[in-house]
Amino acid sequence: MGFRISENFGRLMENLVAVELMRRKSYFNADWEIFYWKDHRQREVDFLVKQGPIVKQLIQVVFASGRDEIRKEELDSLLRAGEELRCKDLTLITWDYEDEIEREGRRIRAVPLWEWILAGNR
Repeated sequence: MGFRISENFGRLMENLVAVELMRRKSYFNADWEIFYWKDHRQREVDFLVKQGPIVKQLIQVVFASGRDEIRKEELDSLLRAGEELRCKDLTLITWDYEDEIEREGRRIRAVPLWEWILAGNR
């Protein structure tokens, strides 16, 4: 028997982000479509927010409190999806880590979950 606390928190965080995205869609952005992205190499992005034909935002959710806790694969997937879908708004929702990560000439905004939720209410 073992405990996978970080995996459970990660899943709970994803569920909370999904509920919040649906709330934002129903209250403010009825024309949003929310998807999950996965490519042929099994790279995944948790949320793809689309408005009409335009991909507005890509969101990856990770339970991390520091840069060293973010797996390279999480960032690679976000960058690849951004490139393939021509989306510049790449967001990494974390537990409490905030930063701007520069990789491959692109910017990924890391924002704590609580801050991301509160920003949606402005």
